[in-house]
Amino acid sequence: MSASKLQEKEVRIGHSLNKKEEEFVIKRRETVFQSLQKLNIPCSQDAVPHIALLGSGGGQRAMVGLLGSLVQLDKAGLLDCILYLSGVSGSTWCMASLYQEPDWSTKLETVKDRIVERIKGPQVSLTDAMAKLKKYYYGKDFFSLTDLWAAVVVTAYVKEIDEHTLTDQWDHKNPFPIYTVIDKQCKQSIKEKDPWFEISPHEAGYSLTGAFVETCNFGSQFDNGSKKKHQPEMDMLYLQALCGSALADGKEIKKFLLEKIKEFFKHLLPTIQTEMFEEMRKVCSCLFSSKDPKAPPVEKCFQVLMDLMDMNLSVLNVKDPSALDQSIRTTLNKLGGGKHQLIFPIEKLNLADKQAAKRYMKQHTEDVCNNLMKLYGHWFVQCIKNEPMARQRSCMSLWRRSPPKPAKACQSLETRDYEDAGLLLNSPFFSVLRKERNTDLIISLDFSKSDPFTTVKQTAEMCKKLKIPFPEVNIPSEDLEKPKDFYVFKGQNAPTVIHIPLFNVVNCGDDIKTWRKKYHTFQDSYSAEKITDLMEVAGKNISNNREKLKEQIAAAVGKKAHN
Repeated sequence: MSASKLQEKEVRIGHSLNKKEEEFVIKRRETVFQSLQKLNIPCSQDAVPHIALLGSGGGQRAMVGLLGSLVQLDKAGLLDCILYLSGVSGSTWCMASLYQEPDWSTKLETVKDRIVERIKGPQVSLTDAMAKLKKYYYGKDFFSLTDLWAAVVVTAYVKEIDEHTLTDQWDHKNPFPIYTVIDKQCKQSIKEKDPWFEISPHEAGYSLTGAFVETCNFGSQFDNGSKKKHQPEMDMLYLQALCGSALADGKEIKKFLLEKIKEFFKHLLPTIQTEMFEEMRKVCSCLFSSKDPKAPPVEKCFQVLMDLMDMNLSVLNVKDPSALDQSIRTTLNKLGGGKHQLIFPIEKLNLADKQAAKRYMKQHTEDVCNNLMKLYGHWFVQCIKNEPMARQRSCMSLWRRSPPKPAKACQSLETRDYEDAGLLLNSPFFSVLRKERNTDLIISLDFSKSDPFTTVKQTAEMCKKLKIPFPEVNIPSEDLEKPKDFYVFKGQNAPTVIHIPLFNVVNCGDDIKTWRKKYHTFQDSYSAEKITDLMEVAGKNISNNREKLKEQIAAAVGKKAHN
């Protein structure tokens, strides 16, 4: 296929950088060059290193930790040395807040104060969250748990509904932002080796495969590489939910989400919009007009949902849910005139067998929701069902005839499911390990909740299998429980990796476990005091190691000049 024909296509298959990113790199290298001069690091313009800063996942801990780290990088005169800023999960919440402000890196102290003032303030009202959820439902082809996660959970931490888009928020004076998720189908497939999916201001696509669409078209429908149906670009609230959809282990995330849904619906009952009641009653009237002139009370549906969520929580906490089960069955039986019966008897539930109990509750929950759907036919019932976290149209569909080919799964399915990259690797290494980005130095900020070396060790193992240059990672056994604040890994023909654990023996002394417990992943949004303390601890990892960072930057310059 000729180059002109390829340009006509809206799906780009290739490993080169997007033209606009190439243009940015040229301009940003000049900024980096000037910064190196100020730091008295000798460097020619040809030897300017490509430095990437990575923020791991970790919920609000990662959001605040990254902000504190960036503030200190700025004070140390090192922020302008950064070419790429890439994040996973909670770190993307910080990024989204920063990039709202044009040229934020030139006035970071002011921007930081605004962000802190917001996240320590009041939460988004549930009325506003409900209105946003309605917009998602009526404005998109696909509605999933990510929409609910965005409106109910993410807003509880970021304290705002950000309806800007990524393409809106781009400014050339800041490091180049890369948000990362993974492709669920590729992750689950043994044959596929590229689940890594990146979203930048210009393109969204598979980092290693080399298959991209313009970010403004991500989620639209494509056929043979050409757009057939446009879907509006996702807003930043949804993007933050997409990137940060798995903050902890499965059991805790279910408990947290169920509690949030309960809180949401309890507020929804007295404040729900009149037109929504009317819509539900119209549906119910059609269903019951022959036998009952009155539609089933909406309040009864809410009661079933409350009981269902309490039942799920009881099973997760290994408590007998029989009374809740009986309440659900009785209510559904009355609403359905005896016709709506649940399939799974409570006798099948075995609390002693956790896996069996999990399977039972999944079946039972779907059964209850299917009954409610028959009665009410309304969207909010779908939120309780086990829907995919985030579903988008497959932008790579039907590119089977044009080499190089995308992953096989991407060619054959109409839709793809994307999820938090932390479910596979809690740091966005693979976004900056793309060969064409020529990364010389990676600064890895690790905000993980437990083992701070998991991300860098996993990356080394994965790179070895994929034959991607990456330094060997060896951690002294004594450091596993008592990590230091600065590690450097080097290898031939591979980027240098600096790895910085958030909590370590330098900034926390012997209280590492205490700090981890204080800032565990699933908890209410941080108080002003906790935000200040965490920013200070994260900032020390930069201020205490300013000279070491300069040394490694200078070494990267020397290595590049030599090569």
